[in-house]
Amino acid sequence: MKYKFITIVSLALLFLTSCKDYLEVDSPSAFTKDYVFSNTNDAKKALLGVYSLFGEDAFTSRMSCVWMQNTDVEATQPSASPDGSRRDVWSLEAAGLTGFGDIYKAWQNNYLAVDRANQCIEGISESDIADDPDMKHMLGEAYCLKAFRYYLLCNYWGDVPYFEDAAKAGMDLDIPKTDKNYIYTSCIQNMVNTEEGMYFADEFADGIERMNREYALGMIARLSLFRAGYGMTQDGTMKKADEYLDVASDENLAVTYTYKGTQKTARTSAEYYQLASDYCQKLIELKDRSLNPNFGEIFYNECVFNTPVNDDVLYEVAFLKDNGGDVGWDIGTTVTGGSKGKTTIQVYLTPTYYFSFDDQDLRRDVTISRVNYVDDTEQEVANITSLSSGKWNRLWLPTDPGSGSSKGTGINWPLMRYSDVLLMLAEAENQLNGPNNIAKNALKRVRERAFPASANTEKVDNYIASLGSTEDFFNAIVDERAWEFGGETLRKFDLVRWNIYGQKIIETKHTLNKIGKAVFDLELEDPEVAQYANYAYKLYYQMKDGIVIFLNTKYEPETIPENLVPVEELEQEGNEDAYAAANWGRSLYSYEDNPETGERTYSSADYTQRCWRGYKDETGVSAVPYLLPISTTTTGASEYLNNDGYGLN
Repeated sequence: MKYKFITIVSLALLFLTSCKDYLEVDSPSAFTKDYVFSNTNDAKKALLGVYSLFGEDAFTSRMSCVWMQNTDVEATQPSASPDGSRRDVWSLEAAGLTGFGDIYKAWQNNYLAVDRANQCIEGISESDIADDPDMKHMLGEAYCLKAFRYYLLCNYWGDVPYFEDAAKAGMDLDIPKTDKNYIYTSCIQNMVNTEEGMYFADEFADGIERMNREYALGMIARLSLFRAGYGMTQDGTMKKADEYLDVASDENLAVTYTYKGTQKTARTSAEYYQLASDYCQKLIELKDRSLNPNFGEIFYNECVFNTPVNDDVLYEVAFLKDNGGDVGWDIGTTVTGGSKGKTTIQVYLTPTYYFSFDDQDLRRDVTISRVNYVDDTEQEVANITSLSSGKWNRLWLPTDPGSGSSKGTGINWPLMRYSDVLLMLAEAENQLNGPNNIAKNALKRVRERAFPASANTEKVDNYIASLGSTEDFFNAIVDERAWEFGGETLRKFDLVRWNIYGQKIIETKHTLNKIGKAVFDLELEDPEVAQYANYAYKLYYQMKDGIVIFLNTKYEPETIPENLVPVEELEQEGNEDAYAAANWGRSLYSYEDNPETGERTYSSADYTQRCWRGYKDETGVSAVPYLLPISTTTTGASEYLNNDGYGLN
């Protein structure tokens, strides 16, 4: 059931504080809190007011996906130099964007959502019917919505103001920043306290289109991994809470919970890994399910508006056709014409990510599209540096989106899948106990779906058995999360909490250069370059009824086709056996010929030089400048907020 989260205007919401500005509060209307939360119908309308903010551009494109770049998985080539737009976020040069309106809007969007959630939390908690099952569910739901918004705030801006209570007229909203670890702790504790009162997706009509108990359990685990991991500190370095906060005695950094009848308290990084493991296992014990054997069907379902419960997706943001969602517009397969509108793709996947997949991994050709669509039935070969996501395709929509814009596809956006829970469990157990059976079995369940049954002995059993150390298994988790979630834009924040963002940037740049050199037959005496010597410098293909049929997709073919024709002649009479060629590996390195001497000089491609331009440390050790600045509109009205430190200056 798709709620009109984007367009809903409820009288019940009129009583709520509407923060038109971060530091301003409107006066309440005649609809009092007691009235709104005296019945479940109006309380639900108030809660939907929190969801409605997912429908604004600040989330539908910016925070959900477009700003989640550039990493070793998702990356889009920015301008030749900083231009004061979202492209500077991609190139990791966002420090100068203090006047960029989109950043101000995103900050506002998050804090308005936080306050609406706080209003619901306060109203439900004080309601005479607080013990009603629907009200208990909505209380947990409100805490989940609040936690997700602070997950965004802390990962985009670092330490930020934290509001425990709902805003009220006369309340001072200009407060200092709170360390992100205190925020994570509070959000986790609130969800721990309320998740048992929530419905599972199959226990209420809205299923996976509203936050549910399985999502709450997964979100507790996710935030616990962030609380256990690294984050940017004010001095511009990456640290765990254990390294600079008094986690041993500060009760505001502790979460207390009960698992299998035993009360536990998480304070240290290791104890938060245990919390994550416990809540992943709790979900598995309460609501295990088989992974959908058809990986592509997970995302096809979203494009055709199917929302199965007890499947892969635990929760996905519900968007309405014409009025919400940029999935299939700014992220998804490139479509430049046809009956279902056009894309303006702003999230691409890196060539090195494509090459990283095992050749038998079934996820690769679902996740990455090597073709673009020029209309409903005609394809063209994509450029190697413009590989779009194959997980969503607007041509799969049941009907034309119907709006004047190609935006607003109505395709839902997944925030958590069950495979994420399995991989979080594997990661947490490995950190605690090394690659034990719990960790290995969780990883096995994910990899079994990724390969044909005939390859499982080699690619699943033998692969996992070879991971004998904590380090080896951790690196396998880093890889597996990339292969499983590419295009779902989890990578940036994962790299942050692992503190390997810089390492992965440098690895990606070096690999791009090595492949580029290899396909130009340069430096093949270097084994690091020679390993890519058989990579294709061109892709050869035929066209059948407008569909591209590749001869090769990764490596140079054993025999180069002799009958090569321009692509526009492929389907002409007499050319049934002909091939066309598209540049591939040679797009990953640049050269320039000296017209006077004839000498050719080579260099990194523009793509490689621009995508991570703001990160200067060739060792990959120092912190990546991944945070956004706070808008001058906000800092100018605040006594406390500024952009000092945090890698911004």
